[in-house]
Amino acid sequence: MPNFIINKNPQSNGDHEVHNSTTGCSYLPQLENQIDLGWHNDCAGAVSHAKKAWPNHRINGCYYCSYNCHTS
Repeated sequence: MPNFIINKNPQSNGDHEVHNSTTGCSYLPQLENQIDLGWHNDCAGAVSHAKKAWPNHRINGCYYCSYNCHTS
């Protein structure tokens, strides 16, 4: 089961990106900008968890490591 993090800094479009930290990603934020989302079966679970924790934020999967959850 992979571990996921979210970037606490938004991208230029306002999205906070969810990354798969188990497989690694060239676009992982710096450690001080990562918030651990824990272990999830897939990116959908991690994105759902993040949306519940931060309902007022735009949450999106990373195009490179969480492509199935990338929407914008």
